[in-house]
Amino acid sequence: MVSSVFIFFAPLFAARLDDEDDFEEEHVTKIYYCSRTHSQLSQFVHELQKSPFGKGTRLVSLGSRQNMCVNEDVRRLGTVQLINDRCMEMQKNKHDKKSEEPEGKKKRGSRLTCAFYAYDQMQSLRDEILVEVKDIEQLVSQAREVKACPYYASRYAIPAAQLVVLPYQTLLHDSTRRASGIKLKDQVVIIDEAHNLIDTITGMYSSQVTGAQLCQAHSQLAQYMERYRSRLKAKNLMYIKQILFMLEKFVGALGGNVKQNPNYQKVSQQGTTLKSINDFLFYRQVDNINLFKVQRYCMKSMISRKLFGFTEKFGGAAVIPENEPAKTGGLQQYLQNINQKSQGQGVADVQEVGESGPVRSASPLMQIESFLFALTNSNQDGRVLVQLQGKMELLPEKNNHHVRIYVSECDKGSVAQSSLKFLMLNPAVHFAEVLKDCRSVIIAGGTMQPVSDFKQQLLIAAGLQPDRIVEFSCGHVIPPENILPIVLCSGPTNQQLEFTYEKRALPDMMDETGRILANLCNVVPGGLVCFFPSYEYEKLILGRWEKTGLLGRLAVKKKIFQEPKKASGVERVLSEYSRCIKLSGQSAGPLTGALLFSVVGGKMSEGINFSDDLGRCVVMVGMPYPNIRSPELQEKMLYLDHTLPKTNGVSAGKVLVENLCMKAVNQSIGRAIRHRGDYASILLLDHRYSRPTVLGKLPQWIRSSAEVKQSFGPAFASIRKFFQMKKTTSVSPT
Repeated sequence: MVSSVFIFFAPLFAARLDDEDDFEEEHVTKIYYCSRTHSQLSQFVHELQKSPFGKGTRLVSLGSRQNMCVNEDVRRLGTVQLINDRCMEMQKNKHDKKSEEPEGKKKRGSRLTCAFYAYDQMQSLRDEILVEVKDIEQLVSQAREVKACPYYASRYAIPAAQLVVLPYQTLLHDSTRRASGIKLKDQVVIIDEAHNLIDTITGMYSSQVTGAQLCQAHSQLAQYMERYRSRLKAKNLMYIKQILFMLEKFVGALGGNVKQNPNYQKVSQQGTTLKSINDFLFYRQVDNINLFKVQRYCMKSMISRKLFGFTEKFGGAAVIPENEPAKTGGLQQYLQNINQKSQGQGVADVQEVGESGPVRSASPLMQIESFLFALTNSNQDGRVLVQLQGKMELLPEKNNHHVRIYVSECDKGSVAQSSLKFLMLNPAVHFAEVLKDCRSVIIAGGTMQPVSDFKQQLLIAAGLQPDRIVEFSCGHVIPPENILPIVLCSGPTNQQLEFTYEKRALPDMMDETGRILANLCNVVPGGLVCFFPSYEYEKLILGRWEKTGLLGRLAVKKKIFQEPKKASGVERVLSEYSRCIKLSGQSAGPLTGALLFSVVGGKMSEGINFSDDLGRCVVMVGMPYPNIRSPELQEKMLYLDHTLPKTNGVSAGKVLVENLCMKAVNQSIGRAIRHRGDYASILLLDHRYSRPTVLGKLPQWIRSSAEVKQSFGPAFASIRKFFQMKKTTSVSPT
């Protein structure tokens, strides 16, 4: 299926770009291939370069300005939003300069322009892009040599390209897609690494602002209005006053006053209130303001960018208070998450920090605009969460059709720490545009199971008929004898393994888990990776093992490593873990490798490859169900219960919870076995994995070989035999 995608290409369309505004180059039939990070896209390009299609394919690699900008002064700004705004400002200054020159107008002050934004050089680079396949790093390197902007040159090359590789957000975010010149009409789209596609779209169109940002934006915008009141048009002044009015009302929703410091305003009640969009607007008395017109004003006037320049010029630097970390919303939040998760995967994915110090924060109004734009969604497609000081586990207190309130007991927080969050409940409404225009859409991934979420929440909910959805699943490249998946129902002392919230903290359960690992360390060569359902449980069980002395006994057989909570430490831990395994294989000492403790959903459960000796055995402790007390999850469950039918008598909300759990499991255990010569054992510790409905949600290549063992003895014998056979056959990696 994939090979046929690469064989068929449209004929060459070699028209040159014209400098006339009304000229639009024809788009040839093409394939858009998108993945999660720039490093994954670069890996795809490198594979294409090695293939027979590497020389005859017109490929374009797209990326963000942050990854592609070659102007060091702009790159030094650090944040995505500031880089975007400075680039657009310099581009506008260059156009204004051209339009002023014929009239001989006098230059009004020094306006920054970009030397790399030169038409002839960008056209030349555009032609070079279409001649030879390049990844982003190679493109940026060549752009520096010819002194041309790779960001715009790559976009000029889109119409004539046969294959366009780009990150998720560029294709899935509507305004970004249009700004990049991407046209999906009758084209083919391949979305790879799509296991988190629903969460990706939901995150892009959700938004959150804090009380500190709201108060700061109100203060800055009020000063801006007073300074330029005499120069503002009446209509623009009206929109600014409307924004100020909404900011005041939003701070009031958090129990604060814009005229006071939000850090010293205490909230009287802790908890989270959920409202529909219309109820929230009516509740804050802003339902008479046309948000669509405010949105158009913000986009056309670029008021947030002007406000940032104003605060820089007059000393009111846009910096979030020290005790309040900057929070972004919508696409900005998604980009920030991508940068954090991608650290250690390549320079191209790491957000840069300026030479002069920490990255400066963008104007808070930029994030507030994202929240205002989110409020223009249909009333049924989202909810507004009023969070009073709250990242906490909350219990429902009141419940009706429109408003739900969750409360908890804790110390009083401040207005600055409280927040408003728009939660997107229906990602299909935004994915529908992609489905409507494309000739075909291929959603692919190695750990897509269970696929019912994709079908129901993204495809059918977007209006796609079920008969137009084709499912295709294939086995793994490894032979069946290279994998040993086991569901273990009880431990060495016949203690039933059930890691529910009520039972997992029992001393007997934790001790039994330790005994299982101790036995495994005796027979598993190389690396053993153990996944816990949460950081809290990892801390609890390791503390228990240290107290009982079990941790010391484990350390005699394998050196113990623990996943760091900070992304900056992942590469160091992995390097030491790999080095230890390599050295233990070369020496005759007591150590037989290393034991790595990780967390499902953590830094090492996605994007990290434990191939060969790095992951000869993967142990999954319990079933990592999401926090059912989360207000966001409860609202999503209620939404699905009202919009989707039951599955075999089970409500859509409960199906969602189980699917989220199994997706996390599949993603974690998929870290092992990375090539056709690799082999590993997978151990699922919990008797609930033996249920047919749960087993059915494992990947087919694992499910077909899975063995359910009611007791530990037969399971241990199978594992020992498995590794003895592999030792004698000496399977080598390819």
